[in-house]
Amino acid sequence: MQVNKKTEIPMLTLHFAPNSRAVRVAWLFAELELPYELNAMRFHPEDLKSDAHRERHPLGRIPVLEDDGQQIWESGAIVDYILECHKNGGLKPASSHPMYGKYLQWFHYCEGMVMPSMNTIVVHTLLLPPDRRDPVVLGQAQKLLSRALLPLEEALSDKEHLIGDFSGADIMLGHACIMSRRLGCVAPELEALNAYIDRLESRPAWHVADAIE
Repeated sequence: MQVNKKTEIPMLTLHFAPNSRAVRVAWLFAELELPYELNAMRFHPEDLKSDAHRERHPLGRIPVLEDDGQQIWESGAIVDYILECHKNGGLKPASSHPMYGKYLQWFHYCEGMVMPSMNTIVVHTLLLPPDRRDPVVLGQAQKLLSRALLPLEEALSDKEHLIGDFSGADIMLGHACIMSRRLGCVAPELEALNAYIDRLESRPAWHVADAIE
């Protein structure tokens, strides 16, 4: 994979901060060995809420992908855009594929069912000052996240990845699973899910994306 800080050739540009959904996009680029420019920012209001970044995203969020004058938000939209418009790499099955429906299901399960609870956990363990954290809200979010992860244990009981082969769904939902375990929210008894996370964390492309600062 090539990450260029400066180039005269028009390239994809990823606006990135560590420990965020932007890691998904960097992971995808690494899996596809697709060159891009990286604008690495701190996960801090001084960078994300700056005038320069608000011109890219009015809410000051990341990731943002720039491609030939377009600015695209939302990690799921960006992953899908890359696979459709730049390089598939076998990571998105055709609509005629027997697992295409499951691919879409798990791709969107990430933001629909897992990330809302995880966001609350992050807010009430890391982002808010201790005197503003609510243990009741935190406990509810932890329970919801645990429930949301249970279907994955069953789905992965007979396969190594969500639809069998590694795919864009594993980029999306796999990243959320990795982060869930780092937050201490994946129970040891979920053996299939823990083995799945181990496999993802052993991928060289994951190591590349996870190491970007």
